[in-house]
Amino acid sequence: MSRTGSKAIAIPDGVTVDLAGAILSVKGPKGLLTMAVRHDVDIQVGDGKITFAPRNDSKTARSMWGTQRALANNLVQGVHEGFERKLEIVGVGYRAKVQGQHLNLQLGYSHDINYPIPEGVAIKCPDQTTILISGIDKQKVGQVASEIRAFRKPEPYKGKGVRYAGEYIFRKEGKKK
Repeated sequence: MSRTGSKAIAIPDGVTVDLAGAILSVKGPKGLLTMAVRHDVDIQVGDGKITFAPRNDSKTARSMWGTQRALANNLVQGVHEGFERKLEIVGVGYRAKVQGQHLNLQLGYSHDINYPIPEGVAIKCPDQTTILISGIDKQKVGQVASEIRAFRKPEPYKGKGVRYAGEYIFRKEGKKK
């Protein structure tokens, strides 16, 4: 039995949830998100909460039960509070700044990297070594953070590169004489 799937999602004030056929729509103060619902999972909306249950006892229905609940919870949390990822840049001469609809990154290459900011995601640079990525779609925010980090992953000797805030980088010892 799914521990995640058996928990109901409380609908906060200011958020409306509509279930039309196989489409779950969640509207809140930050925007509107929709999700396609699997036919194996039964969803009930009412009494200020959303409940989930598998339609049958198949392996697919039992495995998707908790997954659908987690995805719906991300929709509710996204339109109510939003999501944010913080990246830190470590290295001499490494910096970032937002220029219009592009994020300009200087990461030690012979050229600057101009990353176009996708629709539905906001990027801010409070200082030259910090990047704040925010939005209502958790998957999109995480994907953008991952793409920016992939331009220069942290290396294990000096730790230079782009890392998530609070990420631990396993450091290796250099050559010995």
